[in-house]
Amino acid sequence: MIKSPEEVELMAESGRLLASVFSHLDGEVLAGRSTMEINDLVEAFIVDRLAARPASKGQYGYGYVLNCSRNEVVCHGVPSETDVLRGGDIVNFDITLEKNGYIADSSKTYLVGEVHPAARRLVRTTYEAMWKGIQEVRPGARLGDVGHAIERHAKRAGYSVVHEYCGHGIGREMHEKPEVLHFGRPGTGLRLEEGMVFTIEPMLNAGRRAVHTEDDGWTVVTADGKLSAQFEHTVAVTGNGVRVLTLRPDETVPRRG
Repeated sequence: MIKSPEEVELMAESGRLLASVFSHLDGEVLAGRSTMEINDLVEAFIVDRLAARPASKGQYGYGYVLNCSRNEVVCHGVPSETDVLRGGDIVNFDITLEKNGYIADSSKTYLVGEVHPAARRLVRTTYEAMWKGIQEVRPGARLGDVGHAIERHAKRAGYSVVHEYCGHGIGREMHEKPEVLHFGRPGTGLRLEEGMVFTIEPMLNAGRRAVHTEDDGWTVVTADGKLSAQFEHTVAVTGNGVRVLTLRPDETVPRRG
C-alpha cells in the first residue's frame, strides 16, 4: 500500500504521460465521431507517441483502451462504432496508462458542442467535488474526511453521489487497497500516511443515486435516466499534503479552505 519515493516518481511519470493524453483529446473535435474512433485515437497516441501501455485493455477481459460514458451512463461505457457523439452531449473518458511497470488512472467529462446549462452545472460541480476530496488528503487525515467533503459539496448543489463505485489504491496493479469512498463521516476510516497512492473519482447524478448495469455486463447507467458526470485523478500522500500525479497542464490545484 505504501510506495517508496522512487515508486512515487515512477507513478508521476505515468501520470504525466496520461495527462498528455487528455491534452491531446482537448484539441480534438468530438461531435460527429464515434466513441470507437476516440478509443482508437487514444490507443495510437499511448502506444505510438508515448511508448506506453493502455492498462485497461485486457484488464478483467475488457477489450478496449478507455471507458466512454455518455449522458446517463455513469461509468464503464464501452466504445462502439454506432455510439456517435453529438452536440449537447456530455461524455466521460476514463483512461489508464502503464509506463515502467506503474499505472496511472484519470478521467475527464467533456462537453460536446453547445451543452444545456443544467448539464454544464452538473459537470462543473462534479469537478469541484473531486477537488474538495483531494484537498482533504494529507498525513493523519482519514478517508472519511475525503468522502464527506465530496458528498457535502454534491448535496449542497442538489446532486446525489453514486455509492456502488469508488476510488482505489493503484501502483503496479490497477486496483489495490484501499477503497476510497466518495461519501462518509469525518474522522472515520483509514488514516492516511505518506506514500499512499490512490484515485479519487466521484460520480455525481442529476437525479437519484441508484444505478443499473446493462446486459453487456459493463455499462452502468442511472436508474432514472438522468445525467451523470465523473472526474478522476491519481494522488499521492506527501509529507505535508497531497501531490496530484495526473495533473493536466491546464489545471491548478485549488487552495484548501
